[in-house]
Amino acid sequence: MVPLSDTFSLMAKNTMLAAEWDLVKAGERVCVAVSGGADSVALLVAMVEANTASAQNKMPLGVVVSAAHVHHGLRGAEADGDEAFVRGLCAELGVPLEVFRVDTAARQAREGEGLEEAARELRYEALRGLPVDAIATGHTMDDQAETVMMKLLRGAWTDGLGGISPVVAGQGPRTVRPLLGVRRAQVETFLQERGQGWREDSSNRDVSLTRNKVRRELMPVLRGFNPGVDGLLANLAVVARDEEAFWQGEVGRVLPQVVLPGKPVRGGGRAVGTAVGEAAVAVEVERLKGMSMALRRRVLRGMARSIGARLTFEETAKLVALAGFGEFAGVSGRIGSKLELRDGMRAERSARELRLWRQ
Repeated sequence: MVPLSDTFSLMAKNTMLAAEWDLVKAGERVCVAVSGGADSVALLVAMVEANTASAQNKMPLGVVVSAAHVHHGLRGAEADGDEAFVRGLCAELGVPLEVFRVDTAARQAREGEGLEEAARELRYEALRGLPVDAIATGHTMDDQAETVMMKLLRGAWTDGLGGISPVVAGQGPRTVRPLLGVRRAQVETFLQERGQGWREDSSNRDVSLTRNKVRRELMPVLRGFNPGVDGLLANLAVVARDEEAFWQGEVGRVLPQVVLPGKPVRGGGRAVGTAVGEAAVAVEVERLKGMSMALRRRVLRGMARSIGARLTFEETAKLVALAGFGEFAGVSGRIGSKLELRDGMRAERSARELRLWRQ
């Protein structure tokens, strides 16, 4: 490995990562999540470089850099080796390190989650408790392309096609992904030019895991059709996120104007109070007529979400048909028609309304 003092002297002539450093601000405390893999190692090295020395006449980043490593209790000695590697890297870079040890298998058994999901949830649960302003992760454009493809295969709407967001704010520190515009090959070149090694996770070769199967089998085929497919999928994610942001605002404005709470009662009025454990909403069919199909679908999905349910494309199409707009899978707008959907949700068409309720 190139000594740290020599690393900065090579910055002007070596490959620089086109990281989105504007996702963090001078003076902020930024913790890099480092697994030991190439992406996270490159992010940490690049941030230390950008933070410590002026590169190509640019001002130093000016953030307080730290690192965190999560040992998931999987892969035995290999995972122990990852931890030791990250400890050594951080010691050489002069970066404070926090190490977390979690029991992924126990969570998987307890929550009934997939292995990847359980590991991810435990990882972010640990990182969210750090006393920092931002957690930086090493997701790349390749990761983004794989994520969008996985969402497509699962039938996602635009909220899912947005893929990995550059910034996620919530409870605790926000999460930032400065390398989403960088290809994985560029990351490896960056490290190789510095003589910086990294760790390879043997589980990344397991194609029984969906992401690995997409990465190793599907993406190479797609690149055979178009070598730039990763960038195209990353662009699709940007468009989808912007579209979703627009529609969230639009639906948030329209829903309060058209959605009726509870159920109608004989003699007029509505019974907002429902049976224990039941939630109900309705919309007048006449109000739906004046909407575009795009808005109509969003309103129906928003209604379902308001009572704790999420609709698939097929379920949304059935509700559109039940409201009287075409026919889908044998469902039409016949008055008195009813539907039973997933998650205990039911729908009914009256002369004036489309009603949804969930027990």
